[in-house]
Amino acid sequence: MSNTSLERFLGGSPLRVLLRLLFLSFVVGVLLSALDLHPLDLFDGVISFIRHLWTMGFEALGRLGGYFVLGAVVVLPVWLVLRLLSMGRDD
Repeated sequence: MSNTSLERFLGGSPLRVLLRLLFLSFVVGVLLSALDLHPLDLFDGVISFIRHLWTMGFEALGRLGGYFVLGAVVVLPVWLVLRLLSMGRDD
């Protein structure tokens, strides 16, 4: 893979992408720490959710849909704003 296609895949130069990911990881880490959330707690939450889904059966599927809607309330506006902000940039 040439450097140009690598940059296209990563969305920029490898060093710039690495620095951006390090910065975002730091910011998210500070936010999660402020919320007193830890990686193992998040992992345990996912495992607990899957276990609960298994034991509750179809009733949990409705709950799953609720989680999608709850997440979409945050994700879709953020995605829309990011797309609108990136419209002016040349690709």
